[in-house]
Amino acid sequence: MNTHPRIVIVPGWRNSGPAHWQSLWARQLPGAERVEQDDWLVPHRDAWVGALEELVLADSRPVVLVAHSLGCIAAVHMGEQAASRVRGALLVAPADPERRAQLSDFAPVPYAPLPYRSVLVASSNDPFCPIRRAGAYARAWGSELVRLQNAGHINVESGFGAWPLGLALLQSLLDDASWSAQQSVAARTPPDARQAGLAPLAR
Repeated sequence: MNTHPRIVIVPGWRNSGPAHWQSLWARQLPGAERVEQDDWLVPHRDAWVGALEELVLADSRPVVLVAHSLGCIAAVHMGEQAASRVRGALLVAPADPERRAQLSDFAPVPYAPLPYRSVLVASSNDPFCPIRRAGAYARAWGSELVRLQNAGHINVESGFGAWPLGLALLQSLLDDASWSAQQSVAARTPPDARQAGLAPLAR
């Protein structure tokens, strides 16, 4: 059974262009999948969250999310069934839909602990989400907060290309997800199979 986690990339409002780190990673990371939306310009919560849930549930393997901006908010709006498939999430520069009319359909933002490990990366001068709001998200969601100084919206306009730090954070989530997936499979393996050496090997 293949227990390696899937990487699901979740772009934000207006999608991520070809030079955005999400797009670079999508081409670089083997097997990475990207959420596609019917309407990137006028986002509706039900449609966006539905498309994300459909992709997450399309495969039985565990998932690690890589979300940016409004994609972070779509991710935390997912229902219990899809969220249970997630083992980790890198949430970068989350949007603040309560401060921007075009994104208001995503308000109110859920303020409940996420059932998976998450790392929230925020900038001290993000024009789309004050650092205090990002910190409140992190506390509510139980996310590890990584604060970047004067990094804007952590996108192309802010000077971000392939973004090695982000890749390192993603790798830590992938390592954790692989470990938890192996534990989950081992727990479902009958004791006699484990004794016979048929269970997955722990790292």
